[in-house]
Amino acid sequence: MTIEPLDLKLQLQRMREAHAREPAPGWSGRAARLRALSDLITQHRGDIAEAIHQDFGGRPAQETDLLEVFPSLSAIRHALAHGRRWMKPKRSWPGLLFLPARNEIRPQPLGVVGIIVPWNYPLFLAAGPMVDALAAGNRVMVKMSEYTPHFSALFAQLAARYFKPEDVCVVTGDADVAQAFSALPFDHLLFTGSTAVGRHVMRAASANLTPVTLELGGKSPAIVGPGARFENAVERILVGKLFNAGQTCIAPDYVLLPRGRVDEFVAAAREVTARLYPQPVRNEQYASIISERQYRRLAALRDDAKRDGATVTLMGGDADDVPRRRMTPALLTGVSESMAVMQEEIFGPLLPLVPYDDIDQAIAYVAAHPHPLALYLFEEDGALVDRVLARTTAGGVTINDTLYHIAQHELPFGGVGPSGSGGYHGEAGFRTFSHMKSVFRQARVNGAGLLNPPYGERFRKMLALMLKRG
Repeated sequence: MTIEPLDLKLQLQRMREAHAREPAPGWSGRAARLRALSDLITQHRGDIAEAIHQDFGGRPAQETDLLEVFPSLSAIRHALAHGRRWMKPKRSWPGLLFLPARNEIRPQPLGVVGIIVPWNYPLFLAAGPMVDALAAGNRVMVKMSEYTPHFSALFAQLAARYFKPEDVCVVTGDADVAQAFSALPFDHLLFTGSTAVGRHVMRAASANLTPVTLELGGKSPAIVGPGARFENAVERILVGKLFNAGQTCIAPDYVLLPRGRVDEFVAAAREVTARLYPQPVRNEQYASIISERQYRRLAALRDDAKRDGATVTLMGGDADDVPRRRMTPALLTGVSESMAVMQEEIFGPLLPLVPYDDIDQAIAYVAAHPHPLALYLFEEDGALVDRVLARTTAGGVTINDTLYHIAQHELPFGGVGPSGSGGYHGEAGFRTFSHMKSVFRQARVNGAGLLNPPYGERFRKMLALMLKRG
């Protein structure tokens, strides 16, 4: 539904009132909401794929199933299997000096969580945080992207059918609605999108002291180490890059590889692309660029790099299909730091290759740039892997593959610094959307009175014991 700013405030108030009536839903209620989300996805899987296909002007249903439907349902199953345990208060040691008192940490729902969804994976990046927020016992308001109007409208309609409006509300609308949404006094706000927009979201949320989780992006490197299984590395990098035509926040943005193997990478990449996506711009299993604006931006990155001296190798033979926004995958060699393609997050099927002379040079290159959302390392030497991990910082890492760290429910997903703050997925997401309330239970018989004033000899001895035992 499209909601005016005043109506957004009224909707939030209704959801706050519902939370006040039931501030700590039991597991049965939380599980029912998770199953409702599962039913929404499974019963309308085909409609979802078709709506996203229309929004992109061409995205294969197989990719939607693999990259959006499967991880969404998998997250729900994981939460249903473990959520009851996550809810239980956890005992903790109070320290010898405080015995026989007891400590516990009691997870408590925050209240109403806001989620702002990007256009590139509109189902998964709505459902993923919804799962964690609902498992934690919250109500949820979701702002869908205006760049996926067909899916956004469908998801809003389905949410209204499967959920009570005071439990889950899905909002559609333009940038003005998004701005008003981010300014609402949520109990927590999660935003997935660009770093530039993330700054505006954080600024708006700060007026209400709303805690914010930012899932941004950046230039995620793939390092091909000297001991990599080279052909496997090329294939896995290309798979991670060309899913959704590169429109993935954790897609490999550029490749660091030994200087003497650049030509070998180019040759292998052309063979891999021909095998994965024969004639890509005419291949219905290869996605279109989401909009004309995004296509023009990518074409400018490619063409400007070529004008400034880079070599562009098309991996598909055919030129772009401009009317359908089908962009031929391309490798860029001979790039320099001054080129826009090496300064901006690419978010499309262009892959610069950056040669290095030794692995320490590659490590230094990554460390000298803003922390990326993801880092990929292809290397068989365990000591070298540990060296790279110790000397680089990234939101998440996959070794000898790409993308798969995002699918691990036991690993938190999030960025660091310019690529984001905070994390979610699985129990980490449950904790993000919970207040971990600290509870100290004093025993009937205790020694606290020994510290009461007046401060005489007894106090001096007790304090000396405390300072000694810490």
